[in-house]
Amino acid sequence: MRSWLATSLQRRLSVVIAGSVIVPLLALGLFAFLTSSKVTEEKTKLTGSDMLEQIEANLRFMLGDAETLSVFLIGERDIQSYLTGKEDNETTRAAIVGRMTNLAASKSYIANIAIYPDRFGPALSTAAWADDGLPAPAEIAAGGGKTWSGVYQVQNYNGVQNVITLVRPIRSVYNFQHLGWLAISLDEEELSRNWRHPDFGQNTGTVELISSQGLLLSSADKTRLGYPLEQFSPGLLPLIPEGSFGSAVYGEEDSKVTVLYRREPITNWLLIGTVPYEQYRSENRYILGLTAAAVGVAALMSAVLVWFTVRRITRPLGVLTRHLSRIDPDRPLPRFPAVRDDEIGRLGQSYNLLGAHIERLKQEVIQGEARKKEADLRALQAQMNPHFLYNTLSSIHWIALMSGEKRIADMVEGLSDFLRISLNGGKEFCPVRQELDHIRNYVRVQSIRFPEEFTVDYIVDSSLPDKIMLKLLLQPLVENALIHGIQKKGSSGTITILLQSQQERMAVTVLDDGAGMTPQRLQEIRLLMEEQEQPGLPGQTEEENRSEASSGSGYGLRNVNERLLLHYGPASRLEVDSREGAGTRIAFSIPLREDSAS
Repeated sequence: MRSWLATSLQRRLSVVIAGSVIVPLLALGLFAFLTSSKVTEEKTKLTGSDMLEQIEANLRFMLGDAETLSVFLIGERDIQSYLTGKEDNETTRAAIVGRMTNLAASKSYIANIAIYPDRFGPALSTAAWADDGLPAPAEIAAGGGKTWSGVYQVQNYNGVQNVITLVRPIRSVYNFQHLGWLAISLDEEELSRNWRHPDFGQNTGTVELISSQGLLLSSADKTRLGYPLEQFSPGLLPLIPEGSFGSAVYGEEDSKVTVLYRREPITNWLLIGTVPYEQYRSENRYILGLTAAAVGVAALMSAVLVWFTVRRITRPLGVLTRHLSRIDPDRPLPRFPAVRDDEIGRLGQSYNLLGAHIERLKQEVIQGEARKKEADLRALQAQMNPHFLYNTLSSIHWIALMSGEKRIADMVEGLSDFLRISLNGGKEFCPVRQELDHIRNYVRVQSIRFPEEFTVDYIVDSSLPDKIMLKLLLQPLVENALIHGIQKKGSSGTITILLQSQQERMAVTVLDDGAGMTPQRLQEIRLLMEEQEQPGLPGQTEEENRSEASSGSGYGLRNVNERLLLHYGPASRLEVDSREGAGTRIAFSIPLREDSAS
């Protein structure tokens, strides 16, 4: 098999391309099947959640209506008067019962309204129950407040009826004395009418109402009423969090179901809907068959198209292979005769563009290395020239001290320290603290030369002095601010050096309140910075570029910007902002370094 593939590019491409097409097709088919299955399940969940929301809204309305009615009745004047009387008044009793009967008859879900007086007589009730099955109201509302009972059975002329009762105390509106109890019973059959046959899960789902104690209050299977849900579905309630609604998966294998739940806020009862997973499996089998047929047809068509396409590709590729075999690292890539307009022709054009791009990159690398060497030579020259001056100035310093010329000695000492830090032992990098000392020595010399003409403020982040930076970056900027900003202003000014830590970089800003620049001059400086980042300007030599920048403040800024680009990259370029008569701002940022790599 291996030799059969090795002797023919067409066969190898056919196998590889067909495999690369068919395998994704199979993966796509599997993904489509899984996605469709997930969508089917999510659609059922969404439908069930919407239905539960409607059921919960209807339930909340009935429960809220019952509570509103109870508030109305316990404060009704005739009921208050009757319960505070000394004896049972038959006329008043009949009037009250008649009024309650009308209220109960107007709402189909109210099975009974009853008042249990503390002082006398039997209860006032709207229903003729042989046995109401209701425990004493005081036992239900043991806490003394409003309470909903669990579901229980009553016997009337129609047979057995399941009811849920709201019990709340009746107190005097005048002295808050306990007068009795009010009980409003709701018909469980009417409550469950909306969810008796839920319209989700292809009519295979069920909905049940669970009390806050975990007891079944309403269900299509009446034999389950009043029993704990844990008895029929062990471990289901712990899967349901305290949230108002959501879904969970319960059970394993054939008994696995999707559980949808929603809490009723008035009573904290729980509506639970269940959808058997068997419904999803039947739908998924249909989707799987359809997906398999589609993938099979697509794979067959892809194999035929791959074989036809590979035959057309192999011949021109041979020509391109011969060109590539003649590559000489020291010479440009040979050109490919791209005479076709199809993909092979465009591949040949891309090959030609690649050759031209490689040649251009080689030239840019050569020019970049030359520029870096030139900059390093200039920095070396800047180190070597002051070396002789440093030794000479040290001698002048001691002669001045011996002659009593303290100002001359201070100026020579500042200049000597300035040159010593400039040398830095031939190293390219130095601590930020040393760079700031270098500025202070420069300012010390210039302040003697130009007394009371300028001040320098240092604002430095406490975490930066021990970091490492390229040396001789700040002094040209400070000199530029002094010479071209403060001195041209004609009055005293301030130079501010701001060093800030910004995540993994150090932001450097030099501000002055000097003469500033005209918009034309600022534009010239910015153009010089942009041209500096290009390998070469069309029709212009490097010497011409340098001669343009050498006038005024451009040369110092250009030199700093070039060193930043060479050592830190384009992200560290200089940013220059200025306004005539208001001053100049020069800023850059460099990566934070812990030790020198020079």
